[in-house]
Amino acid sequence: MAKQAVKKSPESKEQLEAYYREMLFIRHFEEKSNVAYRLGKIGGYMHTYIGMEALATGWLHSIQKGHDYVITAYRDHAHALILGTDPVAVFAELMGRKGGTAGGKGGSMHIFDPHNGFFGGWGIVGGHIPLGAGLAFAAKYRQEDRVVLNFLGDGAANQGVVFETLNMAGLYDLPCIFIIENNEFAMGTRLEYHAADPELWKRGIPFGIKSERIDGMDVIQMKKDAQRIVDWVRENKKPYFVEVMCYRFAGHGAADNDRQLYRTKEEEAENMKRDPIARLKSYLLANKMVTEEVLEAIDAEELERVEKIYADADAQPAPDPDEVYDNIYSDMKPDLGH
Repeated sequence: MAKQAVKKSPESKEQLEAYYREMLFIRHFEEKSNVAYRLGKIGGYMHTYIGMEALATGWLHSIQKGHDYVITAYRDHAHALILGTDPVAVFAELMGRKGGTAGGKGGSMHIFDPHNGFFGGWGIVGGHIPLGAGLAFAAKYRQEDRVVLNFLGDGAANQGVVFETLNMAGLYDLPCIFIIENNEFAMGTRLEYHAADPELWKRGIPFGIKSERIDGMDVIQMKKDAQRIVDWVRENKKPYFVEVMCYRFAGHGAADNDRQLYRTKEEEAENMKRDPIARLKSYLLANKMVTEEVLEAIDAEELERVEKIYADADAQPAPDPDEVYDNIYSDMKPDLGH
């Protein structure tokens, strides 16, 4: 278990225990997703959040859930779950079932729940970044007190549309926080091989946007930094650019079985020492906030919860064949005679 310095957290014992439970739930949910994928229950692409749980947990507990807006790329399960989306509906969507968040027709990369302030789940690399800025523009135009969390990967940070969006965000003072989830690999390409300047946090500076790099593997520090930044954006009504350093323990996607082609087992083992769940567990025990038995019980409860979610989702039917044309755009002219 990774060592964690004994220090006082501003969060209560109950809140830290809740973070621990939530991160474990995400970890078990994603691990079960991988199992379902290998059983052929999930098709297409699927990207898990294993190892990155502290990042979404810290940020999404720093906003006003259901009021502020959140948008992300295709590694989107954790965001939806933390924001309050029905986990059975999330798993059903992964398996292409009728009760999924998009009726089983979106899949892993397109979890969507606007009622909880979650606007996706997008499969095009960097394509959602202007959409997030658009949400911020709408909030500003309507004079609403909203903050937008606009998540992207380190690979997406090189897309031209990101720079165009940053220019507009800086120009119009949009209340949008651009959050790079830098897990050090764009698919299988190391950061230093795809970015001319690997300090991605600097990308916001030319556009007059406050920018910084922070640690995303310690949920206590993550929550503290995220809250500080969210509060600043809400008060000043201006954008912020943040590079959050983390590490994904699994492959880029569920079908990525060749991680050793771009990183060694030794490197993985060293980064496993930064496991955010183990770090929080160490903190809770070191500060005598909870016992090992209680934490083990939480682990067992969350594992059982995920198994039930999977069973309930698996019991749902697939969409009816005649639904294939529902909720899509068409260039066909309508028959005005009917």
